Amino acid sequence: MPFVEVNENYRPLLLYPKSRQDAQKLEELKARPFIVLTDSIEDQVAELIKINNPSETFSTEELADRVKAFFKDTPKEGFGVWVYYPWRNTLVRVLDEADFIHLRTSRNKYKITQEEQDKLQSKTIGIIGLSVGQSVAISLAMERTFGELRIADFDTLDLSNLNRIRTGIFNLGLKKTWMVAREIAEIDPFLKVTVYEEGITEGNIHDFFTLGGNLDLLVEECDSLPIKISSRLKAKSLGIPVLMDTSDRGMMDVERFDLDPSRPIFHGMLQKFGEERFILESLNKYKNEMMMGILDFNNLSDRAKESISLIGKTITTWPQTASSVIMGGAACAYFSRKLLLDETVASGRYYIDLDEHLKIPHED
Repeated sequence: MPFVEVNENYRPLLLYPKSRQDAQKLEELKARPFIVLTDSIEDQVAELIKINNPSETFSTEELADRVKAFFKDTPKEGFGVWVYYPWRNTLVRVLDEADFIHLRTSRNKYKITQEEQDKLQSKTIGIIGLSVGQSVAISLAMERTFGELRIADFDTLDLSNLNRIRTGIFNLGLKKTWMVAREIAEIDPFLKVTVYEEGITEGNIHDFFTLGGNLDLLVEECDSLPIKISSRLKAKSLGIPVLMDTSDRGMMDVERFDLDPSRPIFHGMLQKFGEERFILESLNKYKNEMMMGILDFNNLSDRAKESISLIGKTITTWPQTASSVIMGGAACAYFSRKLLLDETVASGRYYIDLDEHLKIPHED
């Protein structure tokens, strides 16, 4: 494969040692001071041999002999792919792409069949907002249930985000899009992630939804009410389904504009504020009422209701906890997989309310 320049902010460089140009770049990188080399290629080949021969039981010695035989037929020096992570000053050797994917997804089977895995890897998913969205993105990447992921967020990582975003303090001040793209690349350098680091704007929303092919699914997790509305209107116009998690009572919102492009956005919860095509014009007048309508205030948990009443008094924004955000990310990934595999996922709101399910009965 040809040498491709790295984006040092969030995209790793893939180097193929069989390529003369890549081999030269690889030697230049290895010669740099303080470069960290991670080369477990023999262990990866051993694991590959085991999963390709599931009916065989290998002793340690037998497996070592099989690895030696493999590299006798396949010269080790030119084998595999070296991945350079500039933000870590690290070089890692992994299997070639096909074997890497085969091995990395082997423990998905048969909860996800090979046919399903192949289908999912042809899909394009967009995520707007990278708090809950970060958990969604990482879950999707770990299961490898997309071919391209488009992520949009204008914000940088703040210390207060670390109550719910799984990352480290070394990323404080970093763009959230870069942070998520890096994390995905460190899990799977072959996944395609397209970054919209300025967030969603009037100037880029069409590209986000359509560039190189329409999204197959939108996961909307942003705080901005105008973007919540405009992204749904765009999804509806293109027949793209939308998922949203609110991190309260495990609520998952599903809008199947792909099956019913005439259905009102937010299940009709904003209809009282005027015609849908003019709804953005009513924002300034009804912003708080619209947000409470979307949240379905009466169905919020008691603590969420109390928290909303204290915004601007003792707290500054809508609270979210790590347990709820992580569960929401996992639920979004689950619903995404079911939806993209054409399993029955109807429009509506689904609750996975642990407080309800795990209530401890009082003793008499």
